[in-house]
Amino acid sequence: MTLGTSDLAVSPLCLGGNVFGWTADEAESFAVLDAYAAAGGNFVDTADMYSVWAPGNNGGESETVIGNWLRSRGNRDSMVIATKVGMHPELSGLRAATIKRGAEESLRRLGVERIDLFYTHKDDPATPVEEIVTALDELVREGKVRALGASNIDAGRLAASLEFAAREGLARYVAVQPHYNLVSRSTYEGALADVATEHGLSAVPYFALAAGFLTGKYRPGGPAVDSPRADGAGRHLAEPRGPLVLAALDRVAGAHGVEPASVALAWLAAQPTVAAPLASARTVEQLPPLLAAAGLVLTEAELKLLNEASA
Repeated sequence: MTLGTSDLAVSPLCLGGNVFGWTADEAESFAVLDAYAAAGGNFVDTADMYSVWAPGNNGGESETVIGNWLRSRGNRDSMVIATKVGMHPELSGLRAATIKRGAEESLRRLGVERIDLFYTHKDDPATPVEEIVTALDELVREGKVRALGASNIDAGRLAASLEFAAREGLARYVAVQPHYNLVSRSTYEGALADVATEHGLSAVPYFALAAGFLTGKYRPGGPAVDSPRADGAGRHLAEPRGPLVLAALDRVAGAHGVEPASVALAWLAAQPTVAAPLASARTVEQLPPLLAAAGLVLTEAELKLLNEASA
C-alpha cells in the first residue's frame, strides 16, 4: 500500500510505539519489533511525547528505543518510521521554531538522517496554517523529512492547509491520523474523511482497538483487567452499542476462526481511505491477532453487520 500521494510503501498494519519505554522495556520492545518485522511489517509509529506521562519519563523514550533497535538490527532502509511534533509539554504547539526543533530532536533520538513520515500531532489553531505548512515544507526541502501527515485536525483546517500548499507549490500532507474505530466513528466519518478523499490522503487510524476494548477482553460482568488502559476501554461497556459491537465481532470472528481484534482491524482496513490501522503490542504474544487482520477479507454481509452494530 502506498501512503497517499507519497512514495512510501507501507505494510497493512502500522505498529504503534507508544508502549515502548513505558509498559514494554527495551528488551520487550525489541522482541515485538523483531516479530513484527519478521512477519513483513515495516511501518512503525511513535511521537516525541511518548511516554512523558509515565513516572520518571521525560518524553522521547519510545523514539530512543526504536532508534536503538534500528541501529542494532541494521535495517533502517527497510523500515518506514513515523513520528510527531506538537504535544510534548515542553515543546507544544506548531509555531515554526517548535516544528523545527521538534524535528531535530526526533532525528537525534531516532538516530536517523531523515524522518519518513512527520505528523503534526495536534492542530494548533493559534498558529496560521501558512506558518505550519511553510515550516514543514522547509524540512522536506532540507531532506530531513520525506512525507507529511496531520493528526487530530478538523476538516476545515486540513482543507485550508492543503489548499495553501497547492497554491504555493509547497509540500502537502499525504496522510491523516484520526481517532477512528468501531465504537468511535464520528470523529472521522463525514467532513474529515471527505477532505481526505478529495485530496487523495490516506488514513492511519489510531485507537484502532479502542484502548483494547475491541480485543474482546472487556466484557459485561467479566473479570477486571489489569491494564493502564482499563478505564478507557471499559467505558464502552456502559454505552448501548458497546455490547452490540462485541456480539457482532464475536459472530464474525467465530466464522473466520480469528480473534475479535483481527475483525476490528479488518473492518477499519475495509473503510474508504484507510491504508493501515495503527495498533500497539506490549508483548510478542499480543501480535498475532493484529497481524492476522492483514489477510482477513470480510464479506459485505459481515461489514453490514458490524456497521449496524456500531452505528
